[in-house]
Amino acid sequence: MPRISVGTFTIVLSYVLSQFYRVFLAVMSPVLGRELGVGPDDLALSSGLWFLAFALVQLPVGWGLDRFGPRRTVAVLMAVGGAGGALIFGLATETWHLHVAMTFLGAGCAPALMGAYYIFAREYPVASFGPLAGFAVAVGSFGDILGAAPLVWAIQTVGWRGTQFGLSAITLMMALAILLLVRDPERLDTSGTRGSPAALLRIRALWFLVPLFFLIYAVPAALRGLWAAPYVSEVFGADDHAIGFVTLGMGLAMVLGNFLVAPLVRLAGSLRRAALGLTGVTVMVLALLVLFPAAGLIPAALLLGLIGFSGVGYALMMAHGRSFIPMPLLGRGVTFLNMIAIGGVAVMQFVTRPIYRMAESMWAPPAVFSVVFLTFLVPLAIGYVLYFMTPEPETP
Repeated sequence: MPRISVGTFTIVLSYVLSQFYRVFLAVMSPVLGRELGVGPDDLALSSGLWFLAFALVQLPVGWGLDRFGPRRTVAVLMAVGGAGGALIFGLATETWHLHVAMTFLGAGCAPALMGAYYIFAREYPVASFGPLAGFAVAVGSFGDILGAAPLVWAIQTVGWRGTQFGLSAITLMMALAILLLVRDPERLDTSGTRGSPAALLRIRALWFLVPLFFLIYAVPAALRGLWAAPYVSEVFGADDHAIGFVTLGMGLAMVLGNFLVAPLVRLAGSLRRAALGLTGVTVMVLALLVLFPAAGLIPAALLLGLIGFSGVGYALMMAHGRSFIPMPLLGRGVTFLNMIAIGGVAVMQFVTRPIYRMAESMWAPPAVFSVVFLTFLVPLAIGYVLYFMTPEPETP
């Protein structure tokens, strides 16, 4: 993997915060339930709003990357949305305050990974994009780890409000570091180039990639960020520490998988075949969780860890899709793909909320979560079948 500059690595580090903010509700759910009366369905809405805001901001972020470059685009949104959202969260006294805070945080985190991807695609060979994309996601996945057992320790030490105020300060400092250290690539002449979603969807190679891309990140992100905690708590009676270690295991698996992007591609022979293999594993693991939701805490933790490992499919498919996007549309192209992936998480958060409520009113917890897992399994399997029709990545 080629070396990257200090400025580029600073943007990669900002993705740690983006990953943290999308998953930390899972660990905070017990204390928010005790102090604010927030339930799993409320957190599903808050988490869904994070992903919805993140997705809706992607196209403006793509325009900003092409027009202004990653330095200002990432720094401004992270300072206003990220630091501001964490501050609002720390001041929350009502459930709707959390909804507002998570919306701000979603918008503030939207450009972090895309800023890094934009630099990778502009300044490195096409063959390096996959390993670099996996490296960025792997580094960012440490946010998943920080959002597990370390977050439990922070809440117990300084309280959940003090933790949020500290996170707001850290996010603001990260935005300032990006403003000071990042150097933008040379601007491209994009005059006369149309970069609307319609123009991008006219790229035929993306047609059968997009359905699976809509689900490939939704499964590990939604389970790690929202449903893992209530699942192990309600089905197995896990306490805060057990929840922290289960979600930590998912986070470590995500880190490991993304550091192994290059070896996985070499082993499979191509980005496409590697993504097919990993997604096939995810389909089988979800099927096991549907059939045996109460098999035991340790088996459940191991299966959730395998789903975390499968999160590497996002980086593989992003690299696959990026190979079909012309350079003048690069910023808008990668953010469009990211909008599809993150929009999938938002949709699945909103869809699973009423399904959970309905199932909870009729069945015991194991059956309830069997239905939740089935809700992820069916569309993922459909997207998986369609992805077989996507061509191999284009190379110059």
